[in-house]
Amino acid sequence: MREVVREFQRRAEQADFAAVLDDAGSHTARELLAEATRLAEVMFPGGARGTVMLQADNSWRTVAGSLAVGLGGGVLAVVNRHTTQAEFAAAFEDIRPDVVVTEPSARDAWAVPELLPGRTDAVLDGWICQAAPGPERRDVARWSDGVLIGLTSGSTGRPKGVVQSEEALRYAGRSTIDINGLKRGDAVAAIVPLSSTAAYCFGVYLSLLLGGPLVLTAKWDRAVALRRMAEAEVRWTMCVPTMALQMGAEAAGSGILAGVRAITVGGGPMDRGALARAEQSLGTKILRVFGMSECLGHTSPRPDDPEEVRLGRDGRPFPGTELRALTPDGTEAGPGTTGLAQVRGPSLFLGYARDGGVEPPELTADGYFATGDLMTTHEDGTISIMGREKDIIIRGGRNIDITEIERAVASYPRVARACVAAVPDEVLGERVALLVVTEDGGDIDLAEVTGHLESVGLSKTKWPEFVYTVEELPQTKVGKLDRSGARALVHRLRGEAPDPT
Repeated sequence: MREVVREFQRRAEQADFAAVLDDAGSHTARELLAEATRLAEVMFPGGARGTVMLQADNSWRTVAGSLAVGLGGGVLAVVNRHTTQAEFAAAFEDIRPDVVVTEPSARDAWAVPELLPGRTDAVLDGWICQAAPGPERRDVARWSDGVLIGLTSGSTGRPKGVVQSEEALRYAGRSTIDINGLKRGDAVAAIVPLSSTAAYCFGVYLSLLLGGPLVLTAKWDRAVALRRMAEAEVRWTMCVPTMALQMGAEAAGSGILAGVRAITVGGGPMDRGALARAEQSLGTKILRVFGMSECLGHTSPRPDDPEEVRLGRDGRPFPGTELRALTPDGTEAGPGTTGLAQVRGPSLFLGYARDGGVEPPELTADGYFATGDLMTTHEDGTISIMGREKDIIIRGGRNIDITEIERAVASYPRVARACVAAVPDEVLGERVALLVVTEDGGDIDLAEVTGHLESVGLSKTKWPEFVYTVEELPQTKVGKLDRSGARALVHRLRGEAPDPT
């Protein structure tokens, strides 16, 4: 982070400017640097360095914390306030931070003093800095030149710390700036939570590169987001499909975001028709992209591409990034053939945080990383993502492991067998449906299932929204669960049943 922070400092020395616009108002670059300097002195006494776990909310504090880590030459790990105590403990075990900076309620909920005994200081206008004692904790070489760690659940249910270098962040940010025709001083908005690697890169880091205002909303509110972006003359933002569609509905054809050059949308299944209606209502262009925390934002169309490319496909690789699709026999799939996606390029991650260091990623002999997606390439160099190799559901941009849900449901005594399948949804992309075979042959309803899931501690974000009792789950000819058949059955039952919401 040191490089971009130095550039930010130089711009602020030349002329102060509004660097953050959030729920609390406007915050200038010099004000943020003053807060960052005070925080750095607390976190890194005597010029020491360390790894900082920061509660990354969508406010000026995340930017000030980032500047502080950059000033001190440390490593930043971002975490969401809604992370559970168990998830935080797992992430803490993997990252082993030297400093934790949070609001007091999060510090207590996550039992930070028990995990990191040491000095406590008040910072960032009411937040808490918990720091371990002793200079021996200050080794950042363990991150192999990594500067940012963001948590992603992937398909495992356990948060994984994705470690990225500053070179990767800069490459991804610069590529996005070039593709979207952004200029120094342009305002950008961050309306998704800043606690993932990708959201942080294309929110905080990209705005620091531009040296313009970062427009933030603490909680998702489509009306507030639209108004704030319009008033601040935002030129670009990134969001998940759900947000884009909700903003389109809120805009009601007003063209309120006509001044926005483009909205980048990724992180879940997308319908071309729904996106087209949203962009027409908003008055801007929507760019359907493909990326992941492990290889930041690695495809995108351009704002001047035709609708078929912008909304019907998933863009083309950033310059310098390479994508390929492999068939089951390991040969590269030609245009029009679906295969397993692999990627390599300048924004490929260093590895996952494990036991306080970097666990290198599993790569092919020629340096490609398997994304876990099914992909088709086109003659013009664009790509289309056809689905996931593994069984996950992406609801509103959140990855949901269906195996985790099935195991939790199966622990209920009345359940003999259970299968989770996705049903398409125009707003959320996908929603979670459950097929259940009961032990007693009777029906089971949604309230009974969710009551059990609550009792076993499964996060509410993973609960099914539809439950269908069936006599038997679909099976293949050899007696295995037929997931394709299960999806077809759920779609049919979904069409026959009223919407419980």
